[in-house]
Amino acid sequence: MTIAKGLSRLRLRRRADHSPLPRALRREPAVMNLSSEYTVLPSPSTATAGRLRVATYNIHKGVRGMGATKRLEIHNLVLGVEALDADLVFLQEVRLHHTKDARRFDQTILGWPEQGQAEFLAPDGYNSAYRSNAFTRHGEHGNALLSRWPLGDVGHHDVSDHRFEQRGLLYVPVEWNGTRIHAIVAHFGLIHASRLRQAQRLAEYIANELPPDEPVLVAGDFNDWGERLDEPMLAGGLERALSPDPRVAKRPTFPSRVPVFALDRIYTRGFRCEGTMVPRGAGWARMSDHLPYVAELELA
Repeated sequence: MTIAKGLSRLRLRRRADHSPLPRALRREPAVMNLSSEYTVLPSPSTATAGRLRVATYNIHKGVRGMGATKRLEIHNLVLGVEALDADLVFLQEVRLHHTKDARRFDQTILGWPEQGQAEFLAPDGYNSAYRSNAFTRHGEHGNALLSRWPLGDVGHHDVSDHRFEQRGLLYVPVEWNGTRIHAIVAHFGLIHASRLRQAQRLAEYIANELPPDEPVLVAGDFNDWGERLDEPMLAGGLERALSPDPRVAKRPTFPSRVPVFALDRIYTRGFRCEGTMVPRGAGWARMSDHLPYVAELELA
C-alpha cells in the first residue's frame, strides 16, 4: 500500500461532519512510510498452503505519550496491522470508546475513529471480534481478534486476580481451511503470582470448554518479565511458539525502542512453529510501547 492510498483510505474512515479545525491543528499527522520505516513481511502466498501466519500486538490503546505530548497513533496502526499480512491478529489494550481522548483528538485532522478500534484496524476483508476487560472513568479497553477466516460465537472469560487489575480472555473459534481453531486472546497481570493463577484458569477453561482433539492458539501480552511462565503453560497443554533457530528463539518485544523482554507470545496446541519474527524500525517503535510478535505455524 502506498502512503497516498493509505491516507486516502484513512480519510474515508474519518467522520465527515467535524467542525473546522483550529489553525494549530491543521496539519498532517506523522503517517509512517511503509517502504522506509516498516518491516514488511513476505506474503503468506510464498509459504506452503497449510501454513498459518499469526501475530500478537499490544497497541497501547492507540495513543502514545502523556500530557501535551500525547498523540494519536491509531491511524498509523492501521498501516502497521495491514503490513503484518497475518491470517490472525491477536490484539491487546484495544478500545471500543473513550470519551476524553475522543474529544481531544477529534480536533486533529484525521481524528478519533467513529467505530471501535478493533473494527477500525481490521484490513479489508477481515472479520473482527472484541470484548472489554477493564472499565475506567472515561471508557474501557480489552482484547480483539482480527481474522481473514470466518469466526464463530465470541466468548469472554474473566480471569481477574485482584481488584486493581481487570483481566479477561477473549475466545473465538476460527474456521481455517476446514479446521476449527480455538483462538484465545490473553493479557495477563503484572504480578507473577497472579500470572500463575491466570495460567491455571486458562488451562481449566481449555480443559472444561474446548474439545481435547482440536487445535488451540493462545496469544497476547503475558507480562512474564522473568521467563517463568512456559512451564505452567506447558502443564496446561500449551507449547510456546519459538523460532527453530536457537540464536533467536526468544525474540524481545518490549520496550519497542530498545526491546529487551519477550513479553508478547504465542502458545499453541496442535501446531508446530516453522519460524518467527519481530518487525523493527522507527515506525514500529513510534506506534506502541510493544512490538508485534509473528509466527508461521503448521498443523502438527
